[in-house]
Amino acid sequence: MIKYLTHPLTIAILLAFNGGVVDTAGFLGLHGLFVAHVTGNFVTMGAAIIGGGQGFIGKLAALPEFVLVVALARLAGTGMRRLDWPAMRILFVTNILLLILFTGLAIWYGPFADGDTPIALLTSAAGVAAMAMQTAVQRVHLADMPPSTMMTGSTVQATLDAVDLLTRAHPEQQAATSARLRRLSSTIAAFACGCAISAVLFSYVGFWCLLLSVVVAICATDLQSSRHLEASR
Repeated sequence: MIKYLTHPLTIAILLAFNGGVVDTAGFLGLHGLFVAHVTGNFVTMGAAIIGGGQGFIGKLAALPEFVLVVALARLAGTGMRRLDWPAMRILFVTNILLLILFTGLAIWYGPFADGDTPIALLTSAAGVAAMAMQTAVQRVHLADMPPSTMMTGSTVQATLDAVDLLTRAHPEQQAATSARLRRLSSTIAAFACGCAISAVLFSYVGFWCLLLSVVVAICATDLQSSRHLEASR
């Protein structure tokens, strides 16, 4: 049972679920801002230019901020490993702290009548930073698992794998294809569940739904730490 809980796929599923929760809450409460799927902000930003709307500045800033946080996470992880510090745990905990900051700001100051006010932009920045950190940490420490925040590529690959299995194409690769399809399907389903649950909770309790993301992030961090300890024995 413990081995199953600390399996990389279990942790990836938790992170994908969190990606759905946070992205949906951000979209609903921050005037259409995607805090995890930042390229979607180009679409909503273009719509805001033509049709009007709030949160233009936050959407414009989301991509460079996402890139900056990923770069800083990479540099910090490399530096900590050179110093023999527990880089993985520190970065996972940093992700939790950023989620707590995002949740606290959103609950305390939201809902936001104007998405371009300083406090709304700060809240948006905290959410983007949290999801950028999650994405960076997963890419380093769960590199064999599907992404937890960007489902387009995963959906394309899952479709290709399903077609290959159904048509029995590349029979020598069927075992690997089937295993990959299970991983992809699991994370896509987890992300979708996170989106649905977040939307329902947001309709009743607003930004308080983000507390769920903090709890899930803590669970994922604890499981990843346990897995790391098991591997080091």
